[in-house]
Amino acid sequence: MSVHDTPPPASAKGTPQRASNWNVPNIITVVRILLAPLFVWMLLADAGDDGWLRWAAAVLFVIAIATDGVDGAIARRNNLVTELGKLLDPIADKVLTGGALVALSILGELPWWVTIVILVREIGITVYRFVVIRQGVIAASRGGKIKTIVQSVAISLALFPLWTLFGDWVYWVNGIVMTAAVILTVVTGVDYLWQAWKGRRAKRAVS
Repeated sequence: MSVHDTPPPASAKGTPQRASNWNVPNIITVVRILLAPLFVWMLLADAGDDGWLRWAAAVLFVIAIATDGVDGAIARRNNLVTELGKLLDPIADKVLTGGALVALSILGELPWWVTIVILVREIGITVYRFVVIRQGVIAASRGGKIKTIVQSVAISLALFPLWTLFGDWVYWVNGIVMTAAVILTVVTGVDYLWQAWKGRRAKRAVS
């Protein structure tokens, strides 16, 4: 649920009301997390045969990752943005994409170094979010959102066995898009840490 900070609605007395953590957008986010194990099982159960389980797993991944935009739109439209939602949303994305990358590497369809580079960045940033959570949840940046989109497209292309329909040239397309995803992952990770360091430095200067 990639959302910007939105002020909570005011009550009749003018007092801001906090949205409940148990709202529809957050529930959708949790469902997205729970779908990840099922998707990974289906992908591994196909064992590289490119059968109906592979296609079903790819479709499930696309549906699950697409809910990222759905819960975000609902939260913004209904003033349901919460700190929990901003924290869970990137975790849900990482569980889905991370599971897909690991499964593809297990199947021998994606180099392990690609999976490791992406996971180190994603897990590292997530851990950092938890470390500084007392100072406030750090929402996803625009670059981070673009990175997530490119990752999702790259993984979706790798999941759908389109080569069985269009030929081996599909592998070249998949490789180009995945390379773009890796580059964006590294660049946005470095930028995230840089911006966070500058923010903390500015706070110390003010205090």
